[in-house]
Amino acid sequence: MSFFNKISDPIFLKENSNTEEQLRILKELEPALNTEGVKRLKQDIKNLEYGMSGENTIEFELRNSHMPMVVLHDIYLVDGDLSAQIDYLVFTKKLCFIIESKNLYGNIEINNAGSFIRTTEFRRLKKREGIYSPITQNQRHMDLMKKIRVNSKKSKWKKSVSERKFDDYNKPVVVLANPKTVLNAKFAKKEIKEKVIRADHLVKHIKDTYKQSNRIALSDKDMLAWAQSYLDAHKESVKHYTKKYEPYKLEATKQNRNKIETLITEDEPIVHKVLQEKTTDIVEELKHFRLKKSREEKIKAYYIFSDKQLKSLIDKMPKSAEELKRVEGFGVTKVNKYGEEIVRIIQKY
Repeated sequence: MSFFNKISDPIFLKENSNTEEQLRILKELEPALNTEGVKRLKQDIKNLEYGMSGENTIEFELRNSHMPMVVLHDIYLVDGDLSAQIDYLVFTKKLCFIIESKNLYGNIEINNAGSFIRTTEFRRLKKREGIYSPITQNQRHMDLMKKIRVNSKKSKWKKSVSERKFDDYNKPVVVLANPKTVLNAKFAKKEIKEKVIRADHLVKHIKDTYKQSNRIALSDKDMLAWAQSYLDAHKESVKHYTKKYEPYKLEATKQNRNKIETLITEDEPIVHKVLQEKTTDIVEELKHFRLKKSREEKIKAYYIFSDKQLKSLIDKMPKSAEELKRVEGFGVTKVNKYGEEIVRIIQKY
């Protein structure tokens, strides 16, 4: 952990989300569906890709912030019947920012009651509609975080302090990731207005809020431990992505049905055919390494590296740790953890 002693730039302690895996599963389901099912499937895929695009925009801003921070992407917290899927947790030495990413289309108005109203235009016809408040959604995330944090303390005194100070150290923010969205919040209350910003203002918002905080800055080690405590609380979200499409499945032969079910239930992601044709041996060895590590750490294989990152490895063939850092998705944490073995495999080819 010595490389954490002088943190000067963002560290993504968790950078993957399950969206990529969900998209893979849905795309492979398409041949099994009828026309109506394919129509619904494509709309769901479009929505997922749109949401992922918004999160990628926020990731870009955070990676280029040049601030000492620790970032967790796509954290799923559970306590009893309550759960929260949090887009980003950003830990600085004073504050944690709970980020709700919204890649909304249309223009957004926040009125003096705090309601969100979206206006869209299609063929010169304007439509105004209320949408669920992302501030309310984010507040529910914070409430669950507070509950988990307080319950982790052993003594009544520590529980009391943690509950009292939680809102001082944790700041919710809704980030509008679509650059074309116009935000009109002139009638919104100050406490509402301050919680909704555009993606290109995110880093400035973090820096300004940080400077305004009177909290004594944590050490690098304590900042990392703070982030790690929520990563330890993260649960893998188990969702049956294909269940809603059951009514739209085509009548298929048993052989084809078994093939489809294999594709949508297989634990290890399937590497694209172009990779298999390019260099089967190295792909298979890297897949074996990924599967082995995932089983050792009891996590999904794509947490080690995704298919997209595997393709980048094959395209760039890094022969050192420094070269590996230039491959998309391989930050300092991942390189320090897996880099030596990955490079050793690649150097054989």
